[in-house]
Amino acid sequence: MGGDQGPIPVVAGMARVAKRDPDVAFVVHGDKSQLKKRIKKYKALSTRCEVKPSTKVISMDIKPSIALRNGKDSSMWSTIDTLKTGLANVAVSCGNTGALMAMSMLNLRKAAGVSRPAIACLCPSSNESGFNVLLDAGADIKADERDLLCYSILGTKFAQNGFSIVKPRIGLLNVGTESHKGRSEIKNAYNLISENEEANGYNFIGFVEGTDIFSDEVDVIVTDGFTGNTAIKSSEGAAKIIRNQLRQAFTHSPFSRIGGFFAYTSLRRFFKRIDPRRSNGGVFLGLNGIVIKAHGGSDPVGIEAAINLGVKLARSKSF
Repeated sequence: MGGDQGPIPVVAGMARVAKRDPDVAFVVHGDKSQLKKRIKKYKALSTRCEVKPSTKVISMDIKPSIALRNGKDSSMWSTIDTLKTGLANVAVSCGNTGALMAMSMLNLRKAAGVSRPAIACLCPSSNESGFNVLLDAGADIKADERDLLCYSILGTKFAQNGFSIVKPRIGLLNVGTESHKGRSEIKNAYNLISENEEANGYNFIGFVEGTDIFSDEVDVIVTDGFTGNTAIKSSEGAAKIIRNQLRQAFTHSPFSRIGGFFAYTSLRRFFKRIDPRRSNGGVFLGLNGIVIKAHGGSDPVGIEAAINLGVKLARSKSF
């Protein structure tokens, strides 16, 4: 209920998943009358949804501390509680990120050895899997060397279970690949991650730069939450402007429209490849449960992508 557009795109995204995957069922939280009205519109959802009524909605501008104190009757709290009690395998929300993380940490608790949970996001790449994993994407703006080591281990497990990569290649994001560059915690993290490479089943390739985020040279990019969130949002903005500029270029004149007609299939494939909606869904790593944070403004395609990611992780026996 707390996303930018309320339950409309959420239920529509659920229906897209339900049509393709007969083994997925849903527990939906929020205003009962609104949700039942929306669900009724989709035949694929008619027998596969349980509605859990809740009276409150966590808005996007509310502080996490206030959400914790006053949000126990909210759709977000109810969603996390459903995961905690085992009624659901995955929790998906497009609501307030800070509130969702705070509620998840309180109810699910941090996994053993984790001091700071991280948000892992997917970046389109030319790898065989089609994506690279970047974390932290905004759970916490701070990260020391031990946090960055922990992110490397969490990212490794995510890549292994989410994309079946046996020995993921880990890159530590820096302002250059030279050993003398970067802040002290980055240099210390380099040594820690390198020393723990064999014990944790990853291949540490060293420092990587921003240009490597979308390359096929790495599988997991590790950084602090401030840098990671900036990188993710910048790439989404770049994808949008590229898409808009291409559309303008191919509608500029009659000749460009003819060229666009012949290039339509290739352009459509390209737009789909860089569409941020299809990699929607940040995974909260380091908790005792699978929580997926979708963008607040997600449309049905984005909701579908977030749910599909959660389903894939839930079906992985060792995640």
